[in-house]
This record gives sequence, structure tokens and C-alpha cells, in this order.
Amino acid sequence: MKVIVYSAKPYDIEYLDAANAEQSYEFQYIEEPLNEETAAIAQEAKAVCLFVNDNACARVLDKLHENGVEMIALRCAGYNNVDIEHARALKMQVMNVPAYSPYAVAEHAVALMLALNRGIHIAHQRIQQGNFSLQDLIGFDIHGKTVGIIGVGKIGSIVARILSGFGCQMLASDPYVNAECEAMGVKFVPLDELLAQSDIISLHAPLIKSTHYIINEHTIAKMKPGVMLINTSRGQLVKTCDVIDGLEEGRIGYFGLDVYENEGGLFFCDHSHELIHDECLLHLKRFPNVLMTGHQAFFTREAMTNIANGTIENLVAFQKGIHSESTLT
Repeated sequence: MKVIVYSAKPYDIEYLDAANAEQSYEFQYIEEPLNEETAAIAQEAKAVCLFVNDNACARVLDKLHENGVEMIALRCAGYNNVDIEHARALKMQVMNVPAYSPYAVAEHAVALMLALNRGIHIAHQRIQQGNFSLQDLIGFDIHGKTVGIIGVGKIGSIVARILSGFGCQMLASDPYVNAECEAMGVKFVPLDELLAQSDIISLHAPLIKSTHYIINEHTIAKMKPGVMLINTSRGQLVKTCDVIDGLEEGRIGYFGLDVYENEGGLFFCDHSHELIHDECLLHLKRFPNVLMTGHQAFFTREAMTNIANGTIENLVAFQKGIHSESTLT
């Protein structure tokens, strides 16, 4: 079976080829993302394999369907970039990899907290220049602080487990109460209470209609002055221009992000020899209390192995007509 792999980087090729050794699917690797123009490449392919910034809107799905594509294999957990209802109407099967490594993302979220708090990124830059001053590098003890986690699925619950080891007071906001978190002492509260009481807020919710821009000028106004905000989930949970205002006003004391609402076309590529024309991104980069990584929270050997293996398993399931927990349509 021929499979077009969009947004393919060298590391994707390495891990997918290793996972494909026994099945021998005919992978065609395309470095460009899926969009209305690149959809034409998928002629004579039964399946396409997509990542987080590939665009599978209704128009793109129509073009894929016209080319004979019957299955979309997502090599990620999130599926907000796919028009699921339209795919269902076209009888196109969509499958994701729901739990490739929640530990990878959770650990990265905590790493952002620690680095921001103690100014690790600033200290490293100073020492590279021979500056060993401690001025303006003072942090705070995370022990005893209140951490609010918005979304306590697999990743959020692991963040809670890690931070409970630091001696934090844990609050959670989620439509569903997680019994494992409750057993750890996590207190489930309304969102407004979490915002008002938390010293650190970490986002781990999926991007759906109710969570789009859940962090905005109104929710920021309810936060503690100097709060630390961490986003390793989806960029559009945060209205960036409102966070910039919060940083300038001092309402937000620290902002750590691995995802960005306008990351499509920017992240996963080297733009070091180009001018970046994104004023919000450029503004964020000017703040010393902002630490950004380029959607790398998932990027561990274990996660890449699980993503590749999960993708192959989904292709096999599609060929055999098997529905599993990874089946979205």
C-alpha cells in the first residue's frame, strides 16, 4: 500500500522506516506540509500520514478523496487540524496515536517551569559571555506553591504526579474528575478558582471549541499577579496578544511555551537565515521572562518509537478493517 508522509523530517524517516521493516509499506516522504496545493501529490495513494501542522480542512479532504485516499494516519494525538465530520461524511478513516509518551510532554512542561523560575536560559547566556553575576536571577521555591493544571488527562495527571513530589498544592480544572489525581491529593475546582489561587498554571487541555483561547484578557485578569503560565498543549489555547499585554502589565510573571497559535509554517523548520514577519512572536522573544521551545516537548526516543509503531499498527488495522481506540471516524 502506498502512503504519502507529509511534513517528513529526517527523524520521521528514520523511525518510520525502522517500524516499517516487517510490513514494507510504500512510503513516499514529502517535506512540505499538506495543504490544498500539495494534496495533489497523494495520487494513487490509499493513505496519507500527517503531523500537527498539516492542514486537513474540508477542501483538502475533498482533494484527497478525489485522488483515492481512504485513510489518514495521524502521527500525533491531537486531531484539531482535521475536519473529522467531513472525513466521516467522505467515509475516510482517521486514526491517531493517542498515547505515544505522555511522560515526554509532562517532563518538558516541568523543565520549562524550572528553567524559567531559576533563569537557567539567562544564566547560560551570561556565562557564555564570561558574566557570572547573579543579579536578577533570584527564583522561588517551588515547594509549597499552588499549581493549577487545566486538563488532567494522561499528560496533566503525570504533571500532577511529578509536582506532588516537589511538595506543591495541586488544583485541577477538567470536565471529568480524574480518580488517580484525587488519590494524589489534587483538588478539583472551578476554573475561576484555579486562576485566582495558582502560582503556576500549566495547560494540558485538548484544542476544542470550549478551550479555544481559554487564556485571554478576561481569564488573565483573574490570575495572581506574577503568575507563571506554561503551555505545552496547543497554541490556540492562548490568545498571544493578550498574554503579551499580561506580561507588560506584570500580571504574568513568567511564560513558558512549546506551542504557538501561529506556529504553522514556522516551527519544525530552520528560519535562521530569513526575516520572520510575525510581530507577536518577535515581541515574545524580547521578554527575558519568556522561554520558548519549538514544539519539541514530544521529542524523545521513546515517543518517536511509539509514534512510528503506532502509525504502522493503524495502517495494518485500516487494511484489515479493524476499529481500535485510535479510530476517530
